[in-house]
Formats: sequence, C-alpha cells, structure tokens
Amino acid sequence: MKEAMKTLTKAEEQVMQVLWKIEKGFLKDVIEGMPDPKPHSNTVATLLKILVDKKFVETETYGRMHQYEPLVSKEAYSKNSLNGLVKGYFGGSFTKAVSFLVEENKLSVEELELLLQQLKKK
Repeated sequence: MKEAMKTLTKAEEQVMQVLWKIEKGFLKDVIEGMPDPKPHSNTVATLLKILVDKKFVETETYGRMHQYEPLVSKEAYSKNSLNGLVKGYFGGSFTKAVSFLVEENKLSVEELELLLQQLKKK
C-alpha cells in the first residue's frame, strides 16, 4: 500500500518553494531565496531537517556542508494538496469545488469555458 503524502506547515512549504525554484542548494542558497525579512539560519536549518525527516528533501554531504534537493516534485505536492482540499471541503467532488470558485467570482464563465476547451483537447 502506498504511503500517504505528509502535509507541510506554511513555513515548511515556503522552504520547499525555494528548493523547487533553485532545484538544489546549500543552507545559504535556501536563505537567499526566502522572502524578506529573511528567517534566521537556525530556523531554516531546522525546517530543512524536518523536511528530510518527512522525506520531502534529501541531502548530500560535502565535508560539513549539506546540499539539499527536493525528493517530492512541486507537481506531486500540488496534486496531493488539491485532492486533500477537495476531499476535505467539497466531499471529494471537483464539480462542487469548481462551482464554489465560480460562485465566489474566483473563476469567470469565460475561464471555465476555456478550461473545458483545453480538457476536451486532451
């Protein structure tokens, strides 16, 4: 049985966003990619350790330096997050989720029609 993907806290997700963008990097590279105000290096190092424990990130060691690389793609995490959101808030119905977006004016009828055209091409 496939293990369910763990969820990330907002802070962990922020670190992953940087790693997905830079593809791999050392602690200083991750901190550089973070938005201002930059978090303390100990905070980022702790978050990276948690991400390694959660199997979202792997490390390669060069002397005393660790290079971090995502194990989970942004696409896989996005898909998992979206599925979880729809399951948790819309009873697993993507139709209800899309209806909600239209009702909240987050998705126009034109955008919905364009989306349907794109789906039909697939």
